Amino acid sequence: MRIVLCYPVEGRHKRQIQQAAPNAEIVDAGQERIAEELLDADIYCGHAKVPVPWEEVTRRGRLQWIQSSAAGLDHCLVPPVVAAEDIVVSSASGVLAKQVLDHAFALLTGTLRSLPAFFAATQKREFIRRPTRDLYGSTAAVIGLGGNGRLIAKTLRAFDVKVLATDWFPEANRRHADEVLPPEGLDDILPRADAVILAAPLTEHTRGIIDARRLALMKPEAVLVNVARGPLVVEADLVEALQSGRLWGAGLDVTEIEPLPQESPLWEAPRTLITPHVGGQRTSRIDDMTELFCRNIDRFFAKKALINGVNKRLGFPAPEAILEQQGREQ
Repeated sequence: MRIVLCYPVEGRHKRQIQQAAPNAEIVDAGQERIAEELLDADIYCGHAKVPVPWEEVTRRGRLQWIQSSAAGLDHCLVPPVVAAEDIVVSSASGVLAKQVLDHAFALLTGTLRSLPAFFAATQKREFIRRPTRDLYGSTAAVIGLGGNGRLIAKTLRAFDVKVLATDWFPEANRRHADEVLPPEGLDDILPRADAVILAAPLTEHTRGIIDARRLALMKPEAVLVNVARGPLVVEADLVEALQSGRLWGAGLDVTEIEPLPQESPLWEAPRTLITPHVGGQRTSRIDDMTELFCRNIDRFFAKKALINGVNKRLGFPAPEAILEQQGREQ
């Protein structure tokens, strides 16, 4: 059994994994060697940011399980993996939900309270009052009720916010929002929301879901927050909506291209907060990821359902898989 890692582990993490799989060879490939080492992996845990020969990996037929070290799966849930029936996939959904929540609220409240304008005024030493918007008592739309979206929705309700949501499993998520619709209900909830928060995975169904047509459905005083994946939004359409005043503002932790190119018009878009994909930063991130991986190693060898086990055709875990991982907190 050969376990290949591609996330920033230390010696103590490798020892923890070795204890969970005492008869396995543990290979810390890093980004430098992952494309090579993955060819002979039985189990893979990580997030490759370099090209990986997935067709060759699946053709060899050795890889049995991919444990993503990220909640998003666009880095590994590629067509050859989806088609390979003998490869199971699990995600890190919910592992960093509290940090993503913190960041989503920072972007949301910062945009509502006009912090981009006040930051610019600070540089000019201008002490001028400007219009602001309220979070308390407003209506928010949460797009995607996975591990991150559920915690965001739960916390919004503590601010007396009416929470509307869309999700592939509306019946399983009724208790997490005031109203939950299937994905095709997005056009129904956008015109009613003061804030729209994107927490959905990047799949063929979600790519570009916020485009010019849907931005036009939103209230002119609404804000858009994206703590999911950049390509959920058509950036050119968002820039136009911000420049024309069709949208109050935007808080973006992710962009279509990362790093965001210096020439991108997003940098100059008014009423916009941009952060460099740091929503999931946490000092104990690698510890928490390793703990999840080891728990799943136990389940894998026991032939039990994996925590955050992914429906490969949909591109994310089913609700019951997420709930098992977060059960201690819900």
